[in-house]
Amino acid sequence: MTLRPLFRLPLLILLLSGSLFANGVAVINASTGVYARLKGSGVTVSVDDQVAVVTTTQVFKNTLGTEQTVKYAFPLPEGASAVKLRWFIGGTWTTASFSSSPQDTSLPGGGGTVAASLKTYLGATPLYFGITQKLQPDSLLIVELTYVQLLPYRNGTVSFFCPNDYRLIQTASVDSQSFAVSIASQRTIDSVTAVSPAGTAAANNGLAATLTWKKAEGAADADYRFRYALASTELGLFGMSTKLPDSLGYFAFIAEPNPAAGADVLKKVFTLIIDRSGSMYGDKMVQARNAAAFIVNNLNEGDRFNLIDFDDVITPFRPKHVLYAPPTRDSALQYVQTLEARGMTNISGAFEAAIPQFALTADSATANIIIFFTDGQATAGLTGTEQILGKVQTLVTALERKISIFTFGIGSDANGQLLSLLASQNNGMAEFLGSDQLEARITDFYLRIRNPVLVNTSMVIASENVREVYPNPLPNLYKGEQMLVAGVYSPAPPLGITLNGTAFGKPVSYQYQLTLSDTAVPKNQFLPKLWAKKKIEHLLVKYYNLPSGSLQADTLKKQIVALSVSYGVMSPFTSFTNPGNASAVREHGGRTVAVPADFVIDGNFPNPFNPSTVIRFTVTAEVKRIVRIRIYNALGQLVDELAVPVNGAGSYEVLWNARGVRGPLSSGVYVAVLDAGDRLVAHRMMLMK
Repeated sequence: MTLRPLFRLPLLILLLSGSLFANGVAVINASTGVYARLKGSGVTVSVDDQVAVVTTTQVFKNTLGTEQTVKYAFPLPEGASAVKLRWFIGGTWTTASFSSSPQDTSLPGGGGTVAASLKTYLGATPLYFGITQKLQPDSLLIVELTYVQLLPYRNGTVSFFCPNDYRLIQTASVDSQSFAVSIASQRTIDSVTAVSPAGTAAANNGLAATLTWKKAEGAADADYRFRYALASTELGLFGMSTKLPDSLGYFAFIAEPNPAAGADVLKKVFTLIIDRSGSMYGDKMVQARNAAAFIVNNLNEGDRFNLIDFDDVITPFRPKHVLYAPPTRDSALQYVQTLEARGMTNISGAFEAAIPQFALTADSATANIIIFFTDGQATAGLTGTEQILGKVQTLVTALERKISIFTFGIGSDANGQLLSLLASQNNGMAEFLGSDQLEARITDFYLRIRNPVLVNTSMVIASENVREVYPNPLPNLYKGEQMLVAGVYSPAPPLGITLNGTAFGKPVSYQYQLTLSDTAVPKNQFLPKLWAKKKIEHLLVKYYNLPSGSLQADTLKKQIVALSVSYGVMSPFTSFTNPGNASAVREHGGRTVAVPADFVIDGNFPNPFNPSTVIRFTVTAEVKRIVRIRIYNALGQLVDELAVPVNGAGSYEVLWNARGVRGPLSSGVYVAVLDAGDRLVAHRMMLMK
């Protein structure tokens, strides 16, 4: 059997399913830039209410005359989750399993060095997979990768970008390229615009749209770009759900506040903290000044603001926040242009100057925001991560006002752990960027948070049949932005959802109704994976808030691994592996198939306990699956869930640290419920402090 006749069929690539990003690389020698030749590329994408299920397919050929070891590398977009990978070689398709080990990021050849062009092409979050079979001379390799991604959205417009320009890797002609997109939306699609390649055909009937393009015999020299605009008058909540046979239901919804141009927004009390230590010298300092000037120019009337720049000396623009007006704006712009890089890096001192100022001007009616960027480690003041975090939390607690801290790490020397924890502990987000991305990324980010509409956001769901809803806690909502929420249910209730928050010092509520499906909905079968991705993100925040190597951190890591393997969603601790190297996980729509078995909870030790206990159970049948233990308080509220991989009959145990989503739990009776698939078994535990 040979693939050559099949490859000539013009529809081959289109028949190999749907995608966002175009081309991976079959790496033979990463140092010298030797790759298997790309012969064909197929890109299709299926979008439902901005959630894209993505598959990308490439056909490679070994043109070197000898057999070669190949490693597949793919420029996975940030925020995407890989859910399936398979490859065709030697006449056989093989589907990768999920491994409980992090991915091997090494590349063949070169002793660890990577060609600059390859590193640039793969971007910040590449996926790697070693093809186990040798690629024979003049033979073909087909690789197909599937992942899930929420498409970027801003002020009613959904955007799409996929790097199909392959010239950094290969300038030779590609035999066949194709691009096909289908879009379905509950919100009216006003327009669809194909930006590139030239000649992309677009069609739109209001609730569904398509884009198609194909090319034979030519260079892969044009990225795929398009955007579509959604009706600004159709706002609210748009939901999706599916109920798996004999299993849980999964739902997701997208909610958005009013983005109308005249909509009221909250007043901000805003501080920009600028690192001007010596390592910011040169272009980084120029970009920092430009980013600060952009933010100052785009504050809203009624906002109060201040700038604080630091090296080992802390210098505020003003002693306290000032009202935004032309005179203060112009003075701030002049001040920004005087900033020069010098000295050491006193991060703690910058926050000691910034946070107390909010006590003078902030209140419950304002959105209180700090944007902080730095390119290095703390070298003055408090220098330890835990010391700095402790100081910030002490300052925030004394302030008695909620602050959102958004952090940016510039280059490879920034303290990633510190910046992640500063953001996650203070209602913000952390981003990490290259030294040449500072101005563009910070100005773009500021435009997103410029207009907060609802702060201190919370959600009430009027059903006891719904649980494990993520994200938790909810983010603030901003003008023109959306919030994606996912959860599980059983059975299917009619769902009343209330979003609560504060606007201008007064409570605000948005009420919605969502009907959940009591049957399987084929087009929504990606929802279990989407939910698992959201839960993994939630657990990762908790994990990174714990001391590295602690029992609690290790327990959370095991939960994340178990979810990743069970639902087939990539995590930082898992990777794809050859199915011959790891036990395959049988799935049914993303949930491990229940296997009838006998499970017995043997109790927990110690009991009563403080602060943690070990829950033990016995399996008396040959079962290989993930067992979930859900912890409920005396009111019947779900406070935690543990996932335990079971690999045959035997005794198992898992540590529970008596922590819920809001932190340590109080003394009382808790019930551990083991979900055995075919039945539930329960055990009472006593926490005594």
